[in-house]
Amino acid sequence: MTNGTLARFVLLALLWGASFTFIKVSLEGLTPAQIVLSRLVLGALVLLAIAAVRKVALPRGGLGVWGHLAGAALFGNVIPFLLLSYGEQGTGAGIAGVLVGSTPLLTLALAAAALPSERATTRKVVGLVGGFVGVVLLVGPWHSELGTLSGRLACLGAAVSYAIGFVYVRRFLSPRGLAPLSLAASQLVAAAVLQGLATPFLAWQTPEITGRVAGSVLFLGVFSTGLAYVLYFRLIGDAGATAASAVNYLVPVFAVLIGAVLLGEAITWNLVVGGLVVLVSVAYAENRIRPRVTRDDMSAEQTGQPGRRPARHE
Repeated sequence: MTNGTLARFVLLALLWGASFTFIKVSLEGLTPAQIVLSRLVLGALVLLAIAAVRKVALPRGGLGVWGHLAGAALFGNVIPFLLLSYGEQGTGAGIAGVLVGSTPLLTLALAAAALPSERATTRKVVGLVGGFVGVVLLVGPWHSELGTLSGRLACLGAAVSYAIGFVYVRRFLSPRGLAPLSLAASQLVAAAVLQGLATPFLAWQTPEITGRVAGSVLFLGVFSTGLAYVLYFRLIGDAGATAASAVNYLVPVFAVLIGAVLLGEAITWNLVVGGLVVLVSVAYAENRIRPRVTRDDMSAEQTGQPGRRPARHE
Protein backbone atom coordinates (compact mmCIF):
# COMPACT_ATOMS: atom_id res chain seq x y z
CA MET A 1 0.00 0.00 0.00
CA THR A 2 1.07 3.57 -0.63
CA ASN A 3 1.13 6.01 2.28
CA GLY A 4 -2.14 7.55 1.09
CA THR A 5 -3.87 4.18 0.81
CA LEU A 6 -2.60 3.13 4.23
CA ALA A 7 -3.89 6.38 5.74
CA ARG A 8 -7.34 5.79 4.23
CA PHE A 9 -7.26 2.19 5.49
CA VAL A 10 -6.58 3.28 9.08
CA LEU A 11 -9.07 6.15 8.86
CA LEU A 12 -11.84 3.81 7.70
CA ALA A 13 -11.14 1.39 10.56
CA LEU A 14 -11.19 4.35 12.96
CA LEU A 15 -14.53 5.65 11.64
CA TRP A 16 -16.20 2.25 11.80
CA GLY A 17 -14.62 1.39 15.16
CA ALA A 18 -15.70 4.71 16.69
CA SER A 19 -19.30 4.21 15.56
CA PHE A 20 -19.98 1.81 18.44
CA THR A 21 -19.00 4.43 21.01
CA PHE A 22 -21.09 7.12 19.33
CA ILE A 23 -24.11 4.80 19.23
CA LYS A 24 -23.70 4.42 22.99
CA VAL A 25 -23.54 8.19 23.51
CA SER A 26 -26.51 8.81 21.18
CA LEU A 27 -28.63 6.54 23.39
CA GLU A 28 -28.38 9.19 26.12
CA GLY A 29 -31.02 11.25 24.30
CA LEU A 30 -32.56 9.17 21.51
CA THR A 31 -34.28 5.84 21.06
CA PRO A 32 -32.66 3.19 18.83
CA ALA A 33 -35.17 3.92 16.05
CA GLN A 34 -34.45 7.67 16.20
CA ILE A 35 -30.71 7.04 16.05
CA VAL A 36 -30.98 4.74 13.05
CA LEU A 37 -33.33 7.05 11.13
CA SER A 38 -31.07 10.06 11.72
CA ARG A 39 -27.97 8.10 10.79
CA LEU A 40 -29.44 6.73 7.56
CA VAL A 41 -30.91 10.05 6.40
CA LEU A 42 -27.60 11.86 6.99
CA GLY A 43 -25.59 9.11 5.33
CA ALA A 44 -27.90 9.01 2.31
CA LEU A 45 -27.69 12.80 1.91
CA VAL A 46 -23.89 12.68 1.98
CA LEU A 47 -23.71 9.96 -0.68
CA LEU A 48 -26.38 11.58 -2.87
CA ALA A 49 -24.42 14.84 -2.77
CA ILE A 50 -21.18 13.08 -3.71
CA ALA A 51 -22.96 11.14 -6.48
CA ALA A 52 -24.38 14.40 -7.86
CA VAL A 53 -20.96 16.08 -7.86
CA ARG A 54 -19.42 13.09 -9.62
CA LYS A 55 -22.44 12.81 -11.96
CA VAL A 56 -23.12 9.20 -10.96
CA ALA A 57 -26.75 8.28 -11.66
CA LEU A 58 -28.89 6.05 -9.45
CA PRO A 59 -30.06 2.74 -10.94
CA ARG A 60 -32.99 2.83 -13.40
CA GLY A 61 -33.74 -0.89 -13.44
CA GLY A 62 -37.30 -0.50 -12.17
CA LEU A 63 -38.92 -2.44 -9.36
CA GLY A 64 -36.63 -5.44 -9.87
CA VAL A 65 -33.42 -3.57 -9.05
CA TRP A 66 -34.96 -1.40 -6.35
CA GLY A 67 -36.63 -4.43 -4.78
CA HIS A 68 -33.23 -6.05 -4.40
CA LEU A 69 -31.78 -2.76 -3.14
CA ALA A 70 -34.51 -2.73 -0.49
CA GLY A 71 -33.58 -6.30 0.49
CA ALA A 72 -29.91 -5.35 0.75
CA ALA A 73 -30.80 -2.24 2.75
CA LEU A 74 -32.98 -4.24 5.14
CA PHE A 75 -30.27 -6.78 6.00
CA GLY A 76 -27.23 -4.57 5.48
CA ASN A 77 -28.39 -1.40 7.23
CA VAL A 78 -31.80 -1.26 8.90
CA ILE A 79 -31.78 -4.51 10.91
CA PRO A 80 -28.11 -4.44 12.02
CA PHE A 81 -28.22 -0.72 12.91
CA LEU A 82 -31.35 -1.30 15.01
CA LEU A 83 -29.94 -4.42 16.68
CA LEU A 84 -26.70 -2.63 17.55
CA SER A 85 -28.58 0.32 19.02
CA TYR A 86 -30.87 -1.95 21.05
CA GLY A 87 -27.95 -4.19 22.03
CA GLU A 88 -25.80 -1.32 23.29
CA GLN A 89 -28.55 -0.38 25.72
CA GLY A 90 -27.43 -3.43 27.68
CA THR A 91 -23.79 -3.95 26.74
CA GLY A 92 -20.66 -1.97 25.94
CA ALA A 93 -19.37 -0.42 22.73
CA GLY A 94 -16.20 -2.55 22.80
CA ILE A 95 -17.97 -5.90 23.03
CA ALA A 96 -20.39 -4.77 20.30
CA GLY A 97 -17.47 -4.00 17.99
CA VAL A 98 -15.77 -7.33 18.69
CA LEU A 99 -18.96 -9.31 18.07
CA VAL A 100 -19.55 -7.49 14.78
CA GLY A 101 -15.96 -8.46 13.94
CA SER A 102 -17.29 -11.99 13.41
CA THR A 103 -19.22 -10.80 10.32
CA PRO A 104 -16.62 -12.05 7.77
CA LEU A 105 -16.69 -15.50 9.37
CA LEU A 106 -20.48 -15.64 9.30
CA THR A 107 -20.42 -14.42 5.70
CA LEU A 108 -18.14 -17.32 4.73
CA ALA A 109 -20.56 -19.77 6.35
CA LEU A 110 -23.64 -18.32 4.67
CA ALA A 111 -21.90 -18.00 1.30
CA ALA A 112 -20.86 -21.66 1.42
CA ALA A 113 -24.49 -22.61 2.06
CA ALA A 114 -26.18 -20.23 -0.38
CA LEU A 115 -23.75 -19.70 -3.26
CA PRO A 116 -22.81 -22.66 -5.49
CA SER A 117 -19.44 -21.05 -6.30
CA GLU A 118 -18.42 -20.94 -2.63
CA ARG A 119 -17.50 -24.43 -1.44
CA ALA A 120 -16.83 -25.33 2.17
CA THR A 121 -13.12 -26.15 2.40
CA THR A 122 -11.34 -27.70 5.37
CA ARG A 123 -9.75 -24.32 6.09
CA LYS A 124 -13.14 -22.61 6.25
CA VAL A 125 -14.61 -25.30 8.49
CA VAL A 126 -11.66 -25.06 10.92
CA GLY A 127 -11.97 -21.26 10.93
CA LEU A 128 -15.71 -21.46 11.60
CA VAL A 129 -15.22 -23.83 14.52
CA GLY A 130 -12.53 -21.59 16.01
CA GLY A 131 -14.73 -18.53 15.49
CA PHE A 132 -17.61 -20.26 17.24
CA VAL A 133 -15.37 -20.86 20.26
CA GLY A 134 -14.44 -17.17 20.30
CA VAL A 135 -18.07 -16.08 20.06
CA VAL A 136 -19.00 -18.41 22.95
CA LEU A 137 -16.31 -16.73 25.06
CA LEU A 138 -17.83 -13.36 24.24
CA VAL A 139 -21.53 -14.20 24.52
CA GLY A 140 -21.35 -16.68 27.41
CA PRO A 141 -23.90 -15.90 30.15
CA TRP A 142 -21.18 -16.10 32.82
CA HIS A 143 -19.69 -12.82 31.52
CA SER A 144 -21.76 -10.43 33.63
CA GLU A 145 -19.03 -7.80 33.38
CA LEU A 146 -19.76 -7.48 29.65
CA GLY A 147 -23.38 -6.45 30.19
CA THR A 148 -26.63 -8.28 29.60
CA LEU A 149 -26.82 -11.49 27.60
CA SER A 150 -29.69 -10.07 25.53
CA GLY A 151 -27.56 -7.07 24.60
CA ARG A 152 -24.69 -9.27 23.43
CA LEU A 153 -27.06 -11.52 21.48
CA ALA A 154 -28.55 -8.47 19.75
CA CYS A 155 -25.06 -7.36 18.66
CA LEU A 156 -24.32 -10.88 17.42
CA GLY A 157 -27.63 -10.74 15.54
CA ALA A 158 -26.38 -7.57 13.86
CA ALA A 159 -23.30 -9.48 12.64
CA VAL A 160 -25.58 -12.24 11.27
CA SER A 161 -27.70 -9.65 9.46
CA TYR A 162 -24.60 -7.99 7.97
CA ALA A 163 -23.49 -11.40 6.69
CA ILE A 164 -26.89 -12.04 5.10
CA GLY A 165 -26.70 -8.60 3.49
CA PHE A 166 -23.27 -9.27 1.97
CA VAL A 167 -24.39 -12.61 0.51
CA TYR A 168 -27.62 -11.02 -0.76
CA VAL A 169 -25.72 -8.25 -2.56
CA ARG A 170 -23.29 -10.72 -4.08
CA ARG A 171 -26.08 -12.96 -5.36
CA PHE A 172 -28.63 -10.43 -6.61
CA LEU A 173 -26.91 -7.07 -7.16
CA SER A 174 -23.23 -7.67 -7.98
CA PRO A 175 -24.05 -9.47 -11.28
CA ARG A 176 -25.88 -6.33 -12.46
CA GLY A 177 -22.59 -4.37 -12.63
CA LEU A 178 -23.83 -1.26 -10.82
CA ALA A 179 -21.29 1.46 -10.09
CA PRO A 180 -20.14 1.15 -6.44
CA LEU A 181 -21.13 4.72 -5.53
CA SER A 182 -24.52 4.28 -7.21
CA LEU A 183 -25.08 1.03 -5.33
CA ALA A 184 -24.06 2.50 -1.95
CA ALA A 185 -26.15 5.68 -2.36
CA SER A 186 -29.19 3.74 -3.57
CA GLN A 187 -28.93 1.25 -0.73
CA LEU A 188 -28.81 4.01 1.88
CA VAL A 189 -31.76 5.80 0.27
CA ALA A 190 -33.75 2.57 0.38
CA ALA A 191 -32.67 1.99 3.99
CA ALA A 192 -33.73 5.51 5.03
CA VAL A 193 -37.16 5.01 3.43
CA LEU A 194 -37.62 1.61 5.13
CA GLN A 195 -36.57 2.98 8.51
CA GLY A 196 -38.84 5.99 8.04
CA LEU A 197 -41.79 3.64 7.47
CA ALA A 198 -40.90 1.49 10.50
CA THR A 199 -40.05 4.24 13.01
CA PRO A 200 -43.68 5.20 13.92
CA PHE A 201 -44.26 1.60 15.03
CA LEU A 202 -41.15 1.41 17.22
CA ALA A 203 -40.44 2.84 20.66
CA TRP A 204 -40.47 6.66 20.66
CA GLN A 205 -39.64 9.37 23.15
CA THR A 206 -39.16 13.10 23.03
CA PRO A 207 -35.53 13.56 21.97
CA GLU A 208 -33.16 15.06 24.53
CA ILE A 209 -30.65 16.76 22.27
CA THR A 210 -27.45 17.71 24.07
CA GLY A 211 -24.17 18.65 22.46
CA ARG A 212 -22.86 15.10 23.02
CA VAL A 213 -25.92 13.50 21.46
CA ALA A 214 -26.05 15.86 18.46
CA GLY A 215 -22.33 15.45 17.79
CA SER A 216 -22.57 11.66 18.05
CA VAL A 217 -25.49 11.45 15.61
CA LEU A 218 -23.72 13.74 13.14
CA PHE A 219 -20.58 11.63 13.37
CA LEU A 220 -22.56 8.41 12.82
CA GLY A 221 -24.42 9.73 9.79
CA VAL A 222 -21.86 11.90 8.05
CA PHE A 223 -18.62 10.05 8.82
CA SER A 224 -19.29 6.44 9.95
CA THR A 225 -22.04 5.89 7.37
CA GLY A 226 -21.68 8.36 4.48
CA LEU A 227 -17.96 9.12 4.10
CA ALA A 228 -16.96 5.64 5.30
CA TYR A 229 -18.64 4.13 2.23
CA VAL A 230 -16.66 6.46 -0.02
CA LEU A 231 -13.41 5.52 1.71
CA TYR A 232 -14.23 1.82 1.46
CA PHE A 233 -14.87 1.90 -2.29
CA ARG A 234 -11.77 4.07 -2.82
CA LEU A 235 -9.75 1.40 -1.00
CA ILE A 236 -11.21 -1.31 -3.22
CA GLY A 237 -10.18 0.71 -6.27
CA ASP A 238 -6.67 1.39 -4.93
CA ALA A 239 -5.76 -1.92 -3.28
CA GLY A 240 -8.40 -4.46 -4.34
CA ALA A 241 -11.35 -5.99 -2.50
CA THR A 242 -9.26 -8.50 -0.55
CA ALA A 243 -6.91 -5.87 0.87
CA ALA A 244 -9.80 -3.51 1.62
CA SER A 245 -11.70 -6.22 3.50
CA ALA A 246 -8.74 -6.55 5.89
CA VAL A 247 -10.03 -3.38 7.57
CA ASN A 248 -12.33 -5.73 9.52
CA TYR A 249 -9.32 -6.77 11.62
CA LEU A 250 -8.69 -3.22 12.88
CA VAL A 251 -12.31 -2.20 13.51
CA PRO A 252 -12.76 -4.30 16.71
CA VAL A 253 -9.41 -3.03 18.03
CA PHE A 254 -10.49 0.60 17.61
CA ALA A 255 -13.94 -0.20 19.03
CA VAL A 256 -12.40 -1.57 22.24
CA LEU A 257 -9.78 1.17 22.61
CA ILE A 258 -12.17 4.07 21.91
CA GLY A 259 -14.78 2.59 24.24
CA ALA A 260 -12.16 2.31 26.98
CA VAL A 261 -10.80 5.84 26.49
CA LEU A 262 -14.04 7.78 25.96
CA LEU A 263 -16.49 5.70 27.99
CA GLY A 264 -14.20 4.16 30.59
CA GLU A 265 -15.21 0.62 29.58
CA ALA A 266 -13.20 -2.21 31.12
CA ILE A 267 -11.00 -4.36 28.89
CA THR A 268 -11.58 -7.80 30.39
CA TRP A 269 -9.56 -10.96 29.73
CA ASN A 270 -12.46 -12.72 28.00
CA LEU A 271 -13.04 -9.72 25.73
CA VAL A 272 -9.40 -9.84 24.65
CA VAL A 273 -9.14 -13.64 24.37
CA GLY A 274 -12.53 -14.10 22.71
CA GLY A 275 -11.83 -11.26 20.29
CA LEU A 276 -8.41 -12.64 19.35
CA VAL A 277 -9.86 -16.12 18.79
CA VAL A 278 -12.51 -14.66 16.47
CA LEU A 279 -10.04 -12.52 14.51
CA VAL A 280 -7.47 -15.33 14.12
CA SER A 281 -10.23 -17.70 13.01
CA VAL A 282 -11.41 -15.18 10.42
CA ALA A 283 -7.85 -14.71 9.17
CA TYR A 284 -7.33 -18.47 8.89
CA ALA A 285 -10.66 -19.09 7.14
CA GLU A 286 -9.93 -16.28 4.66
CA ASN A 287 -6.52 -17.84 3.92
CA ARG A 288 -4.64 -14.85 5.34
CA ILE A 289 -2.64 -17.15 7.64
CA ARG A 290 -0.58 -19.52 5.52
CA PRO A 291 1.70 -22.40 6.46
CA ARG A 292 5.37 -21.49 6.56
CA VAL A 293 7.22 -22.40 3.37
CA THR A 294 10.79 -23.58 4.00
CA ARG A 295 13.76 -23.45 1.66
CA ASP A 296 13.42 -27.20 1.15
CA ASP A 297 9.86 -26.63 -0.05
CA MET A 298 10.96 -23.89 -2.44
CA SER A 299 13.73 -26.09 -3.81
CA ALA A 300 11.33 -28.97 -4.21
CA GLU A 301 8.91 -26.75 -6.13
CA GLN A 302 11.69 -25.61 -8.46
CA THR A 303 13.12 -29.10 -9.07
CA GLY A 304 9.86 -31.04 -9.05
CA GLN A 305 11.11 -33.26 -6.17
CA PRO A 306 9.19 -33.67 -2.92
CA GLY A 307 10.42 -31.56 -0.01
CA ARG A 308 10.67 -32.71 3.58
CA ARG A 309 7.57 -30.75 4.61
CA PRO A 310 5.35 -29.79 1.67
CA ALA A 311 3.15 -26.77 2.15
CA ARG A 312 -0.60 -27.31 1.97
CA HIS A 313 -3.00 -24.71 0.72
CA GLU A 314 -6.72 -25.28 1.05
